[in-house]
Amino acid sequence: MPEHWANLDLHLDVNLDGSRLGRSLEDALRAAARAGRLPPGTRLPSSRALAADLGIARNTVADAYGQLAAEGWLTARTGAGTWVTETPTLAAAAPVEAAAPTAPRFRYDLRPGTPDLSAFPRREWLAAARRALAGVADHVLDYPDPRGLAQLREALSGYLARARGVDVEPDRIVVCAGFTHGLALLVEALRGRGASAVAVESHGLPEHRAVIADGGLRLAVLPVDSDGAVPDEAVLGGAGAALLTPAHQFPLGVTLAPGRRRVLTEWAADTGAVLIEDDYDGEFRYDRHPVGAMQALAPDHVVYGGTASKALAPGLRLGWLAVPARLLDEVVAAARGAGGGPDAVSQLTLAEFIASGGYDRQVRHARLAYRRRRDELVAMVGHGAHGVRVAGIAAGLHALIRVHSGQTEAEAIAAALRRDLAVAGLADYAAGQAAAGLVVGYARSLT
Repeated sequence: MPEHWANLDLHLDVNLDGSRLGRSLEDALRAAARAGRLPPGTRLPSSRALAADLGIARNTVADAYGQLAAEGWLTARTGAGTWVTETPTLAAAAPVEAAAPTAPRFRYDLRPGTPDLSAFPRREWLAAARRALAGVADHVLDYPDPRGLAQLREALSGYLARARGVDVEPDRIVVCAGFTHGLALLVEALRGRGASAVAVESHGLPEHRAVIADGGLRLAVLPVDSDGAVPDEAVLGGAGAALLTPAHQFPLGVTLAPGRRRVLTEWAADTGAVLIEDDYDGEFRYDRHPVGAMQALAPDHVVYGGTASKALAPGLRLGWLAVPARLLDEVVAAARGAGGGPDAVSQLTLAEFIASGGYDRQVRHARLAYRRRRDELVAMVGHGAHGVRVAGIAAGLHALIRVHSGQTEAEAIAAALRRDLAVAGLADYAAGQAAAGLVVGYARSLT
């Protein structure tokens, strides 16, 4: 027996029944070939010799050889013996999975969109989960209503009315796995109603524009100035809906002026179009009273969207839509077709967290912390970069910093990266041409 074969040191449990013993031998030989202990071209002992060496039946070895030959690991010829295949077939080759790309890590990550994850109220959340599960009836854990659990929709109805001025009954709330998921449901519903285009702000999340385009609807771009989205009749004319961030435009940070709110809600009422309000950080306003939700002006024409991503954590995947009655059936049908929203335990926990006051307390604590960080950022920029203007800081978790005259956006980002500082460029969010600027998030913990 060749030396490299003897060194394989195969240990099989001879007390196994024949079929399991054969599979065990197959696995051992396959693993040896995969690991290179049996290099291509290695001649194997005869089935009789290996059976005698291992103390097992010859038929067991012969069957194992036959199976591995069928898979492409071995080559056998009558009278010539059996050896490890010189060029393993595709079936025999061990699959090599490409390593999943890892996001780059930076010492100072000031990219927008993520809250302070270390501030997630773990103990309070666990306590809410225990209370929610202790009192829940068994049937609540069955396949859920595609709108979401009644307990959470009831809690959200009260909270949204109190905190954001949203006018919605629990039956018209649809729980979703974040705003992007909710937007996909709306796109499907709008397409089913015959819409062909959605108006979007000139700056916004590219993921949202992709959801609309992937859903088969055309994008019509509304310009944005210091008073928010401009209700351009030429753009709105062919649109069946408009996606807006009225309380705190992302990423420019401006607020939609009252006059424009009225114009847009009148347009929706006159044409039967739908306004989609992304209230992604409406709870975090610092320098004046919060701007109420646009939905309250026209509940029959505005879909209000919110999430727990900024107040708690995006990983929870908990969001909600307040849907006008005329669109509700289509959105619920889309949710049913998509398999529903977040899991029942998470929904129950959030409902209890809201009802117990924990959500309000978390928002208050986070608002104070983020305001201090915003003030520190503004002070540091003012101290270290004379003439640089910081905008969009009345609310939210990010600021817009205009780039120095004579410096491109790419140069400013590269200079930051050399200092292990990650920021985003304004161009990342533009649907077309954009002035140079940096979008800086100040919510993440840097410790």
